Amino acid sequence: VQLQAFGGGLVQAGESLRLSCAASGRSLSSYAMGWFRQAPGKEREFVATITWSGGITYYADSVKGRFTISRDNAKNTVYLKMNNLKPEDTAVYYCAAAYGIVVTRDNEYAYWGQGTQVTVSS
Repeated sequence: VQLQAFGGGLVQAGESLRLSCAASGRSLSSYAMGWFRQAPGKEREFVATITWSGGITYYADSVKGRFTISRDNAKNTVYLKMNNLKPEDTAVYYCAAAYGIVVTRDNEYAYWGQGTQVTVSS
């Protein structure tokens, strides 16, 4: 599975962005999907995950209530809608695919996209 994340950019605090993760090579419908992020000088951290059917989602506490993960298996795409962005959300955001149900650990993800930069100014 090849994953490509896009949709990042530079926004001001309080604004919104929607990231997309498009897959090729194989259908995403059998994978749990996740978003992770890595800020400069920090370790990569879990952001959100969604089951293959979209029936279950799970979020890091830092983004709960502001971010929404969703998927469209017909379009082979996963989304991360980010509202009320804060400067501390600044990071490179990665999408990933995993075998499993609710997957929050990065070492459980088998496939990774290349990342898209999100920068939030105060």
